[in-house]
Amino acid sequence: MTTTGSYPTRRLIIQGAATVALLGLGNLPFAAIPALAAANDKYPEEAFKLKNEADAIKALYGRTAEPSDKVKLDAPEIAENGGVVPISVTTTLDKVTSISFFVAENPNALAASYKIPDGTLPGIANRLKMAKTSNVTAIVEADGKLYSATKEVKVTVGGCGG
Repeated sequence: MTTTGSYPTRRLIIQGAATVALLGLGNLPFAAIPALAAANDKYPEEAFKLKNEADAIKALYGRTAEPSDKVKLDAPEIAENGGVVPISVTTTLDKVTSISFFVAENPNALAASYKIPDGTLPGIANRLKMAKTSNVTAIVEADGKLYSATKEVKVTVGGCGG
């Protein structure tokens, strides 16, 4: 190992990067895993442009979801700042392949959508922008079926220019 003073040389840095690349996804930062998983699928551009929640769900999944008590949506009842509304979803369903968040009253209903790699614990936490008081719906795709949970979040100061 060659070093200059206490700093590694360029060769050592490149060798370290190659080693990390060979070790696989288990050693990547958490944020990089969804990005790599999403790169394998086509970006749902049309679904993100739609204003109506039902239309966005149909564009993203091609079908509707059924409410389920196995989808746990955690969101505040009152959000004092619509610019950063904390929200999370977990599920006990098996074979989860995607989780998406929809905000009915936002300028664009689909707020976020995640592909869940096989073997990953199905849970997502995010901070959403909300224009005004609205229902937030989480949809979980599991074993080829869609399941949902919905909660109303009251917004006192809008985060989408409201």
